[in-house]
Amino acid sequence: MKVVKAIFESPNMPARRPVLNDNLESNVPGLYVAGDLAGAPVVKLAMEQGYRAARHVLSRPDGGSGETGYDVVVIGAGAAGLNAALELHAAGKRVLIVEKGRVGAGIEELPEGKWIYGEPAGHPAPGRLWFEECDKDELARRWREQVRAAGIDVREDEEVRGIARRNGSFSVSTSLGTYSARRVLLASGKAGTVRRLGVTGEDGPKVEHRLYSPRGYSGEQIVVVGGGNSAAEAALALAEQNAVTLIYRGRELFRLTGTNRRRIEEAVARGALRLMLGAEVQSFGGHGCEVAQNGQSRRVAFDHAFVLVGAEPPAEFLRAAGLKLENEWNVKRLALLVAMFVIAYTIYGVKQAPGHEFWPFRGWGAQAFAFFDRPWSFWYTVLYTAVMTVFGLQALKRWGLARRDRFQIWRYVSLLGFQWVFFFLIPEFLFQWAVKYQWVGERLAGDPSFAQNAWRSYGLVYAWPLFFYTFFGAPHQVWVVWGVLLSFVLVPLLVLWHGKRYCSWICGCGGLAETLGDRWRHLAPKGEASIRWERMNAWVLAAAVLVTVFIIGKDALTILRRPGEAGLEVYHLLADVWLVGIIPITLYPFFGGKIWCRYWCPLAKMMELFSAVFTRFGVSRFGIASNEKCIACGECSRHCQVGIDVMRFALKQEEITNLNSSCIGCGICVTVCPMNVLSFARPAARSDLVQIQAAAGARR
Repeated sequence: MKVVKAIFESPNMPARRPVLNDNLESNVPGLYVAGDLAGAPVVKLAMEQGYRAARHVLSRPDGGSGETGYDVVVIGAGAAGLNAALELHAAGKRVLIVEKGRVGAGIEELPEGKWIYGEPAGHPAPGRLWFEECDKDELARRWREQVRAAGIDVREDEEVRGIARRNGSFSVSTSLGTYSARRVLLASGKAGTVRRLGVTGEDGPKVEHRLYSPRGYSGEQIVVVGGGNSAAEAALALAEQNAVTLIYRGRELFRLTGTNRRRIEEAVARGALRLMLGAEVQSFGGHGCEVAQNGQSRRVAFDHAFVLVGAEPPAEFLRAAGLKLENEWNVKRLALLVAMFVIAYTIYGVKQAPGHEFWPFRGWGAQAFAFFDRPWSFWYTVLYTAVMTVFGLQALKRWGLARRDRFQIWRYVSLLGFQWVFFFLIPEFLFQWAVKYQWVGERLAGDPSFAQNAWRSYGLVYAWPLFFYTFFGAPHQVWVVWGVLLSFVLVPLLVLWHGKRYCSWICGCGGLAETLGDRWRHLAPKGEASIRWERMNAWVLAAAVLVTVFIIGKDALTILRRPGEAGLEVYHLLADVWLVGIIPITLYPFFGGKIWCRYWCPLAKMMELFSAVFTRFGVSRFGIASNEKCIACGECSRHCQVGIDVMRFALKQEEITNLNSSCIGCGICVTVCPMNVLSFARPAARSDLVQIQAAAGARR
C-alpha cells in the first residue's frame, strides 16, 4: 500500500492545497478558504477571492446565525479575510475576525520599505478594502484604520486552534475562547507554518525562522539559509549593516526574481555578501553551524541565523477540520481508481473486433454493445465526442470566457471543431455520403479499396504514427500519398511555426485530455523523475517505425512477415488499446490528462524532435518568453499538463522551447500568470552563457 500511495501522490506540487469548488467552498459545507491557502499569490487576487467567497455566502438562504453566535467567523486579517469581512459586514452580517497577530501582519512582516505593486495590471480589485500601490507600512496602516472605522469585531493576538462542524454550525476554538458561527472563512495564509531544516540545534536561541526588522541588527555575523526571494531579500537587507553569509543547497539561485538575482550578484561582486551554493546545514550549535559543501564539512560562525526556507499549508490543522487536500490517498480515491479502470477497460475491451473482445466480454461484448444496427465503434465515437463537448464547454468557460482570453477561446473552439468535423462527422457520415453521391468523383466512389474504407478518413488529420495504420492493409494510393504529405510535410511545417500545438489545438487524443482531463491538470507529475519518464515515447516511436518497416517490407522480404505481423499485433494491443486508452483514462484523476500524450504518443515525440531540430538551427517560430516580473508564485508550473517547471524558466528568463521541454503550446501558463510574465515569442538566437557562481566560501 505504501508503494501505491507514493506513486499516486508523486504528482503533487511541493505544497498541497485544500480541495475547493468554484465558490472557494471546501468539502465541508459552509467552510470557505481564500487567499494564500487557495493559491492567490498577490494582494489583488487574494482580495478577489475574499470578495467571491463573501458574495457566495450572501447568496445562501440560510446565512443567518440564529439567536447566538456569528454569521461568519473570518480567520486571518490579510487581504482576503479583510475584504470578505468588509463585504459581509456592509450587508448586515455579524462578522468576527480572528487574527493571531495584528491586522495586516502578513504585510507588515515583509522586508522594510517593501513596495506593494498593483498587479495584475488592468485587473481591478473588487470589494471594499482599500488598495493602491504603496509601501507595506502604509498599506497595513490603511487596513487597520478601515477595519476600525467599519466597527467590525476583531480579535487580535488570538490563535485559532481548531474548527469543528456540529449540527449545521461551526465551533471555532482559539487560544482565548470558543466562537460559534454558521459559516467560516479560512484566510490565514501559509506563513504560520514555516518549513524547517530538521537539523540539530534548529530550535536554539540564536536561530530564527522569521526576520521582522533587519535594522535591528548591526555589526554582527549573520547566516541566512534559503534560496527563495524571502531569503535573498533578507540577506540583502541585513548585509547593509552586517557580515552576511547566504547558504543554499542548490547549485544556482534559480528561484529568484530577475531583480533579486541581479542584486545578489552585485552584492557578491563587491564583497558585501558571502554566498555558499551547493551547501547544506548539518547542525546548529553555539555561535556557528556545520555546513557540508563539495564533500567537505566546514563551520560557519554567526551571531544570529535565519532559516527562511518557505512555508507550507498547515496540513494537520486542515485535516482536523475535515478538509480534503489535493490528491491525498484514501479509500475513496482507491474506489475512484477502480471505477475509472472498469469504465476504461469496458469501453476499450468491447471495442475490439468480434471474437477478440477482452474478458469477460469475449464472444458477446461487441454484439451486446451494438445499438440500433450500429456497432460499438460508432457509439464509442458518439460517446467520445459527447464527453469532449460537455467538458470542453466547461474548460472553455473556465479558461476562455471567464478570463476573456481569446487565445483559449479559439483553442477550445478548434479542439471541439476538429473533433466534431474530422473525428466524427466525416468518418461516420460525410465520407459515406461523399461516396454515395460521388462527391469524390466516379472513379474513387467506385473503387472498393477507397469506398469501403471509411475508417481511413481518420487519417485526414491523424498523422502517422499516431494513426498507425496509414500505410497498412493495402491502402488506396490516395491515402498513401496523403499520409506521406501529412506526416512528413504538413506536420513539420506546422511544427516549424507552432511547435507541438497539434496536441493542444487539433488532436482528439489531446482534446480529451484538455477537456475531460482539464479538471485534474494540476496533478500532472512534476520533477526530474517525471521528465525521465518521457523517454518512453521515444521507445514507442522506435517500435512504430520498426513495425511499419517490417509490414511494408514483408512482401519484398518474406523473412520480415512473421516478426512484422507479430509486432503489429503486440503494438495494437499495447499502444492502441492499453497506452492510449485504458491506462491514461484510468489515471486522469491522479496524473492529469496528458499521460498518453506525454509519455507514450509517438507522434508527440516525432513533433518534439522536429521542433528541437528547428530550434537548434534557429529557424523555429515557437517559444514562450518571459520578462522580469515573475514573483515565483508557481501558478504556471502548477497548471502545466505536461509537468514543465515553467516558473524556473520564467525566473531565469529562459525561453521555453521543444529543445528544453515537451511544451505543447496550450498557453495555460500564459493565461494563469497573475503578473503577465509569459508570452509566446520566437526563440531568440542561441548564445553560450556562463553561469557565474560564488566559489566555496569566497567573498566577491
